[in-house]
Amino acid sequence: MNGAKPVKDPLDLLDLTLVLTDEEREIQATVAKFVADRIRPHIGDWFENAHFARELAPELGKLGVLGMHLEGYGCSGTNAVSYGLACLELEAADSGFRSFVSVQGSLSMYSIWKWGSEQQKQEWLPRLAAGEAIGCFGLTEPDFGSNPSDMRTRAVRDGGDWILNGTKMWITNGGIADVATVWAQTDDGIRGFLVPRGIPGFTTQDIKQKMSLRASVTSQLYFDDVRLPDSARLPHAQGLRGPLSCLNEARFGILFGAVGAARDSIQAALGYADTRIQFDKPISAFQLTQKKLADMSVSLGSAALLALHLGRLKDQGRIRSEQISIGKLNNVREALAIARECRTVLGANGISLEYSPLRHANNLESVLTYEGTSEIHTLVIGQALTGHGAYR
Repeated sequence: MNGAKPVKDPLDLLDLTLVLTDEEREIQATVAKFVADRIRPHIGDWFENAHFARELAPELGKLGVLGMHLEGYGCSGTNAVSYGLACLELEAADSGFRSFVSVQGSLSMYSIWKWGSEQQKQEWLPRLAAGEAIGCFGLTEPDFGSNPSDMRTRAVRDGGDWILNGTKMWITNGGIADVATVWAQTDDGIRGFLVPRGIPGFTTQDIKQKMSLRASVTSQLYFDDVRLPDSARLPHAQGLRGPLSCLNEARFGILFGAVGAARDSIQAALGYADTRIQFDKPISAFQLTQKKLADMSVSLGSAALLALHLGRLKDQGRIRSEQISIGKLNNVREALAIARECRTVLGANGISLEYSPLRHANNLESVLTYEGTSEIHTLVIGQALTGHGAYR
């Protein structure tokens, strides 16, 4: 086997591109080129300086990835696998950009597309799809994350209007959003409202000193007697089914995105191991290094196959929530382990922003927690297996 040609992409070991359609391969390649040209050259600096390049939003809109799996209203209307592959390539650069696209398309836009009125769709979706407006999704609160049913944000009827009070926390895009989808308790159960920036009583505060998702905006949202007309209410959403359906859309993008972070980490480790000379030969020629690379590539291939299988199920309209939980739980967990292991291949250089694995690992610590913690997804799967809910 001496002199065997090495692979540049560890996913090539399984020839995964063979199970994609020509259109899916073209979409993935287009997003990968955008990432290479517009994100990769700057992402180390953006991460270090906690900067989100908001000017890329219209470019992402032109690329067609904002709400790309939705139909109509300026959206691309691609299949689920194509959306997943776009998330894979975006997160291969940085979780912050995949998070931006996920929140914009699968939380903000999807909540309007699925649960909004025709007037709300016409007003917001074309602008959000084009990246001319930015959206966010307010569900999590300072004291209620995994248990959103007990949220304290409340909307009370006042004649024909609603008065909204409360706080949301850990909201991606919150500080730059033009419109927030906000979920609140009402006398009629949990309801969703569209809250535009600039309305009296609605303020935001960005969360600083983050060690993760630094190239992304994370904020708190404050609502102090915000008066909203009834036309701001999402008319077709009542109860937790509304926000949870949106979370499943975002989780689907995550289970593909995690594969991208893991792939990029292995590629960085492969490149480094081939050029780092110790004891008169590259460290890639040592058995222990090869074991690390082989084990990680097997895990990566399994995660990618799982993502593609779930994508096909979603395109057939057959995917179930517990299946999405399997994908999110497994792929994020494996990606985080891979990123950490790749950092060991890089040795001391692994702590430098010149290399991606530790940055990916830091980001994946957030991905592990948001859109449902590992514990919650474990309990979703457990309930599907046993029929018993063990959340309380």
